Amino acid sequence: MKPTLPLGRAIAYAVGQFGWALVIGIIINYLVYFYLPPGGAGLPRLIPEYYFLGFISVIGLITMGGRFLDAVTDPWIASLSDRSSSRIGRRIAFMAAGGLPMVILMFLVFFPPHGAPSTGNLAWLAVSVLLFYIAFTVYNVPYTALIAELGHNPRERLNLCTYISVTYFMGMVVAAQAPIMFGIFEEALDISRVGAVQVSFGILGLLALVCLYIPVFLVNENKYSVGEPTSVPLKESLRLTFSNRHFIVFTVSDLIYWIFMTILQTGLIYYVTVLLRQPEDFYSFLFILLMGGSFVCYPLVNLVAKRVGKKPVLIFSLVLFALSLLLTSQSGQDWIPLPLRLQGYLLVALAFFPLAAYGILPNAIVADIAENDSLRTDSHREAIFFGARNFMMKLGQMIAMLVFTSLLVFGRDVGDDLGVRLTGLAGVGFCLLSLVFLKLYNEKKILTQSARLKEKMEKAAPDAEGAG
Repeated sequence: MKPTLPLGRAIAYAVGQFGWALVIGIIINYLVYFYLPPGGAGLPRLIPEYYFLGFISVIGLITMGGRFLDAVTDPWIASLSDRSSSRIGRRIAFMAAGGLPMVILMFLVFFPPHGAPSTGNLAWLAVSVLLFYIAFTVYNVPYTALIAELGHNPRERLNLCTYISVTYFMGMVVAAQAPIMFGIFEEALDISRVGAVQVSFGILGLLALVCLYIPVFLVNENKYSVGEPTSVPLKESLRLTFSNRHFIVFTVSDLIYWIFMTILQTGLIYYVTVLLRQPEDFYSFLFILLMGGSFVCYPLVNLVAKRVGKKPVLIFSLVLFALSLLLTSQSGQDWIPLPLRLQGYLLVALAFFPLAAYGILPNAIVADIAENDSLRTDSHREAIFFGARNFMMKLGQMIAMLVFTSLLVFGRDVGDDLGVRLTGLAGVGFCLLSLVFLKLYNEKKILTQSARLKEKMEKAAPDAEGAG
């Protein structure tokens, strides 16, 4: 029996999530803003604004392509990790290989070769984004697979998911402060806005790099992980994973969640600067408020989920998300009798609890499903479940980027904001669709069956020793 992961090592593991959350937060929050800025952002246009079929933007296709490549490599990396027999650990070995390339490629995304719109910048963006997402997968999939292996029971896994949710949102908060850094470096170093963006992301990238390698050096996978290498090949492993009905219905709901969540996350800076007509620093403040409010809700989510289950908490959260997105779509309208800043506060306040819930519970649910599968099949394929879940998540983000950038064609500036408003309404529709699929997930059956199988194994173990 492997020892329980000590609190200090659990925190060291969680710090890795801060690192990759900071990196992916920069990509998600600022890639479109950097290359397709609204008026008044102080940034030049760096790519030609090509559209296919009149509304599908080229930057949407590039980001979608990056996410697609990232998504299809998830199961492959997961299978390689599941079958790895590295002496430092089958997960840690991949994390060590992926961290540095991920940070370097994040920086290169924002370092195009030309200062004016050009096809060269388009090619640079496409290649750097595609390579970035591959490196991200190499680190992220094995990292999340450790949840099911370092947590030896549902309570330990829920606690681990709580810790990494805290560091995830801390990483996102730090990423959201980048606009403040833009202004500071632009003035202090007397450089262009583009240069200030690049300096800011270089500094944040170094911070992320240190955090990415803390679990690599401080968490002894061989000592604490209950996982074992499997010999199941990729094709068969995928077949078994996607034949699990519980996994399918939950991950479809999760995929749709990531569509509307990515729309909300990518669009927040537009909602603040275009719909609410506020400066960029108010966006940074709202993001801090959003993350801080969510952080305060973590203990409540953890407590309520242990008492009533994870599924009811997520259902309630989707209802609140729908209300928040509906408000977003109407923000800044003359008929709303609230000051513009107060509308922004209300928007984020509605998302406090649901953001905390979705930061903690989905990984815990996938870990429950993975454990149940390993108990039934005696095959430890934890990474393939998280890899498949990441595939669905990134497919959702890919769809969201295409939807978001395409809707911006209908207006993304103050006074011409129809496209920005449509993104909020699209988010509401996806939110309600996610709720429909979540209702089909049978959490009680999964946990009851796992407990029964564990009890059966524990009873069989003494009998086997006695027979020996």
